[in-house]
Amino acid sequence: MHPEVLAMLRIAVVASPPVSMFNLAIPELLFDKVRVDGEPGYQVVICAPDPGPVPTTGALALHVPHGLEALREADTVIVAGTGEPFAPDPRVLEALRESAATGVRIASICSGAFSLAEAGLLKGRKATTYWEHAEEMRRRHPDVDVRGDVLYAQDGQFLTSSGYAAGIDLCLHIIRTDYGAAVANEVARLALVAPVRPGGQTQFTRTPLPPERGTACADTRGWAMRNLDKPLTLTDLARHAGVSVRTLTRRFHAESGVSPLQWLLHQRIERARELLETTRLPMDQVAAASGLGTADSLRAHLVRRTGLTPSAYRAQFSRHTAASAAGMKQPA
Repeated sequence: MHPEVLAMLRIAVVASPPVSMFNLAIPELLFDKVRVDGEPGYQVVICAPDPGPVPTTGALALHVPHGLEALREADTVIVAGTGEPFAPDPRVLEALRESAATGVRIASICSGAFSLAEAGLLKGRKATTYWEHAEEMRRRHPDVDVRGDVLYAQDGQFLTSSGYAAGIDLCLHIIRTDYGAAVANEVARLALVAPVRPGGQTQFTRTPLPPERGTACADTRGWAMRNLDKPLTLTDLARHAGVSVRTLTRRFHAESGVSPLQWLLHQRIERARELLETTRLPMDQVAAASGLGTADSLRAHLVRRTGLTPSAYRAQFSRHTAASAAGMKQPA
């Protein structure tokens, strides 16, 4: 969605028993942290086919006060994963079909994708689910283009994510779509999770930015983030950390899961994406401000990361008009 005027959007999360508590916690955690001009960006409502006590996949009991009528007021519907994904409640399927007919964005986390498929919403579309369920999805729904090795997939108004923490990536992607990179990355920082990751990233390989596992290099990472526009080298980073290049590389990889230069390139590309989304800076200035050097270098890295040229990326994801309409201050 690309709202011309930024207003609070409504999220309805469907809890089909036995629901995954972790799946339910993800939308609540992330969407609740969105603030635009100091105001909440989302209202999140948890609903179930039968309001009241809802069984979970764990030992905890859950009370859900809202029924499926909540979907009628939602801008986005998210179906949480369940311990019994292969026989979804017919009432959930009908509610999903009704929402889809109105053009509402519908998403799923983990095994929730089976509800979308059973409702007929994924026919002929690309979708994903938890990798252990991918073959079962193909068997039960051969008309779905199952991408079993990605974090999340979007096809039109329908979004699906793979298992567990990939729901975080999906929700951050939704926030970025609605409010832009700056807001999504701030939510990621507040929630202590990795920044927005591309949906095409594989489920099986190490992520570009795994969760940080230490603080020895934290000051140097922060310093580098404040100096992305400068031509930083390994020597510069090691000098700031007060250690040798070899020690820095070892510590950095132990804490971040990637080399210092891999981490630095990731941050530069993310800064460039944010500037493309939130400013009207010329491409050479975006490249310089993000430390990517030239417009040609910016283009090469962005195409490799997103499949889009800088101009195409700005045209698709720019938030300048929406931010201006809401009176938001534009970054310099």
